[in-house]
Amino acid sequence: MARAEGLVPWLVVDDAGVPVAPIRRYLTDFVAGDTSGSSVRSYCYALLRWWRWLRAVDVEWNKATPAEVRDLVLWMKQATKPRRSPRTTSAVTAGTINPITRKRYLGDRYEPRTIRHSNAVIRAFYEFWVQDVREGPLINPVQLDRRHRGRRPHAHHNPLEPFGPEGKIRYNPKLPKRRPREIPDDRWNDVFAGLRSNRDRALLAMDVSCAARATELLGIRGVDVAWGDQLVRVIRKGTKAEQWLPVSAESLVWLRLYLADLGDPPAPDEPIWWTLRRRDHGDGLRRQPLDYEALRAVWRRLNAALGTNWTMHDLRHTASLRMARDRTLSMRDVQVILGHAHLSTTADVYTVEDEAKVLRRVLDHLAEREQRAQKPPAPVAAGYAAADLAILFGGGPR
Repeated sequence: MARAEGLVPWLVVDDAGVPVAPIRRYLTDFVAGDTSGSSVRSYCYALLRWWRWLRAVDVEWNKATPAEVRDLVLWMKQATKPRRSPRTTSAVTAGTINPITRKRYLGDRYEPRTIRHSNAVIRAFYEFWVQDVREGPLINPVQLDRRHRGRRPHAHHNPLEPFGPEGKIRYNPKLPKRRPREIPDDRWNDVFAGLRSNRDRALLAMDVSCAARATELLGIRGVDVAWGDQLVRVIRKGTKAEQWLPVSAESLVWLRLYLADLGDPPAPDEPIWWTLRRRDHGDGLRRQPLDYEALRAVWRRLNAALGTNWTMHDLRHTASLRMARDRTLSMRDVQVILGHAHLSTTADVYTVEDEAKVLRRVLDHLAEREQRAQKPPAPVAAGYAAADLAILFGGGPR
């Protein structure tokens, strides 16, 4: 896989460096649908894995069957992901649970979400060739699972929601429902205290107050900050729509301190987040706009110091849960701030009972039962026989 010049930013190439023609034709159509470069890169990785698998089993791409897809899924469930460099400090924690955050570290195997994404990409690739182009393969090897239906299609469909596909993709692994990853207030104080620059303090304080995605926050320019109204403007990830979001006054104070540290503030049409050190990328020493990889490096340093595995997206979950628990905000308010297309998405994810509070209430319930069992029996009132009450209530007076 290689970066390309032109309309298609990424391409899958063969051993000679020549782009694979069927994939290039599909990606050209994929890019025409206003697809982001990161999505094209993700699709290229999935199609590259599929192309290598077909070479390993000696099957032409236009003669693939569901058996090849099944075998690829089985292989991904037990194979170790290839890495450019071996693990060093992360070798001990790979696949384990962090004792502070109680989050799982990524392991060396393919995650179920990666397998599902691979199946979806391969299915979309063959749908393009079978239905749109009507050339090459005769069937789509990634088929829907219709074996256990036994009922009329869309029998219980909600008329207010769009129709979905009639069945899930065959060989897709099941996904357990993930809970929002909230940073508790005491842990948040440790995270904020571990930051080393006003830029990082401004960035994290702004994100934990407006619940924007990392890519949305990194795209903010000077003209996108309304200082007097305490608002910032972001470009939504999916719809590319502009939206103003409220931020805390504290984050704007840190932002002002960070811009003062720069000395030469960025122009109104330039990004506001920049690297603090000047770097040479072939055109001399100069500051670079802060990108997602540089932001991940900030979290790596912070997690190494705290012994945690927090991520930038945990701040979005933290801000969302804080807003969802506020009685002055409706779920519709939370949906607008998060940029969800459907209210059901916001409700399903963030209207969850706090697990710690549930455990505490159950423990209180068990302790209360033990206290009631240890209490001495109440004395029998005058006029009642203790033996009669024991027969009536079974065991003794209460």
